[in-house]
Amino acid sequence: MDRVAVIGASMTPFGQREEWILDLLAEAGQAAMVDAGIEGADVQHLYVSNMASGEFEGQTGIMNAVAQDLNCLPAYAARIDQTSSSGGAGVYQAWQSVASGASDLTLLVGGEKMTHRTTAESTDVIASLTHPIEYAHGVTLPSFAGLTARKYLEQYDAPRESLAEVAVKNHKNGVDNPNAQFRKEVEVETVMESPIIADPLRLYDFCPVTDGSAALVFCPESLAREYTDDYVVVSGVAGATDTHVVHDRLDPTTMGGVVESGEAAFGMAGLDPDDVDIAELHDMFTILEFLQFEDLGFAAKGEGWQAVTEGRTEKDGEIPINTSGGLKSKGHPLGASGVAQVHEVYEQLLGEAGPRQLADDPEVGLACNVGGFGNCVITTILERA
Repeated sequence: MDRVAVIGASMTPFGQREEWILDLLAEAGQAAMVDAGIEGADVQHLYVSNMASGEFEGQTGIMNAVAQDLNCLPAYAARIDQTSSSGGAGVYQAWQSVASGASDLTLLVGGEKMTHRTTAESTDVIASLTHPIEYAHGVTLPSFAGLTARKYLEQYDAPRESLAEVAVKNHKNGVDNPNAQFRKEVEVETVMESPIIADPLRLYDFCPVTDGSAALVFCPESLAREYTDDYVVVSGVAGATDTHVVHDRLDPTTMGGVVESGEAAFGMAGLDPDDVDIAELHDMFTILEFLQFEDLGFAAKGEGWQAVTEGRTEKDGEIPINTSGGLKSKGHPLGASGVAQVHEVYEQLLGEAGPRQLADDPEVGLACNVGGFGNCVITTILERA
């Protein structure tokens, strides 16, 4: 089977945007096609990653509208919804379309428009992905995060400040990302003194509500050099699920979907965690960075917090995590986040990340996109060609 190459990528500025969802998607899609040196008519498959355009804007059928706006006719088009891992699911679907031989040129665009709604409204839309039993009791993803963070801190004797240091690190990284929503450093004291949202988590432990989009172009590696000399390959990609009802899990500090998708992706790539030079993890809440770091095998269970406090996940550390600023600083437009994670890895592997660029010329990168509170997960491994 021919390996699948990523030959173009783009990301719009994340934050509060005036544009509506179709404009955001077209902006990223057009930029990715320019980066790859292709036109809309060249695209055979078009995938649009989006969780809730119907709920947020009353706009459905966005894949057909995007095909029209980008002149991708008569390409096959489909919308990919896998809650907050819709972007990663789109990466998996785009990879499958090329790896199967069904398409020689696939465009993936992910995006969401959220900031025109109040925080309460956005939280309610996102909370609708929980099990109906949980939703009926007023459960939200922030409440799951708070409960899990409390258990983790107590179970592994981790200091509360270690969670704050995740936010500090990712905000510092976001300063150098021109597309990040928050480009301002914060101090541990600022995080620790911000308002409580879901004890022990405070305001600065959460990612913001965000508008934005990102896009990627895929083709068989055998055709990649017809378009560009600089590309990356998807060497491993896998998805997995965990129980829908969170309290059914034996240990809520272990995300089974992360464990399973990570093991499968590493197996497909023929690599292990020690081979990874850079990773983008889904830090919708600071506690999730610890959980994914451990469940992907970068640290033993209960020791992920130590990697952060010891500086091992900094840009100049052993395994840089979230050089983009992560969801925490960069922002989290649901359908775009998983695509933007791969965009960051793509730029780092090609040496195109500007002031964020790692000095050691990374060759292998990983992206982990989490849906809900670990209900579904996509892990993608990329290598420099």
